Amino acid sequence: MSVDDIVKLFDAITKLLNVLIWPAIILFILIRFGRELRDFFSSLGELSLKGAGFEASLKRKQAEVVAALSAAAASKPDGDKTRESVAKEAMIAADVVADCVTPRAIRRASRSTVLWVDDNPNNNSYERQALEALGVSFVLAISTDEALKKISRQRFDAIISDMGRPPDPRAGYTLLDKLRSSGDQTPFIIYAGSREPEHVAESRRHGAIGCTNNANELFEMVLSALGRTA
Repeated sequence: MSVDDIVKLFDAITKLLNVLIWPAIILFILIRFGRELRDFFSSLGELSLKGAGFEASLKRKQAEVVAALSAAAASKPDGDKTRESVAKEAMIAADVVADCVTPRAIRRASRSTVLWVDDNPNNNSYERQALEALGVSFVLAISTDEALKKISRQRFDAIISDMGRPPDPRAGYTLLDKLRSSGDQTPFIIYAGSREPEHVAESRRHGAIGCTNNANELFEMVLSALGRTA
């Protein structure tokens, strides 16, 4: 199975989860793709085969989040990406979800609205799907000016921003600095091309929670931020 096949599979899983009960999904995946993905699903923990009720609903949400996060990792442009590295990210996603996606986290997420600022919002569709599976609502902006207008009209529980938006290569910091100088302390996360320690440190000096280019880390940061504002 190629990396592109895995991306398509995760996309299909996400769609299937909206219409099929959990046991049917597992049967479909195991029959169609066999042994290659069994380890991936085993990381989700023991499966409830009831197909209804709270436990099944929680497992379904966890599976949908893992599928979306894994698809996000697999779809990112990376010349060094391999099937093995994609599978590793999927396993990490399963661990993150097992730790973070709790009934309490879902309740908080379902009451939350996040502003996502990016001039190419389609690049983050899987990341949004992961959080939308828990009930997070998103408002999108493609420029700093548009973001500021929306912030002036609506309260957000967190803000995610890319870094460079033409013509400003540091647009993420431009937006963040404007907010902090005005007294707005909304949790702010930079989702861009780096998570090097020096860039993380710089983002925190500007007042952000941090910066990352990793979908799993972003997911954790957002849930943590929503916990602070709950």
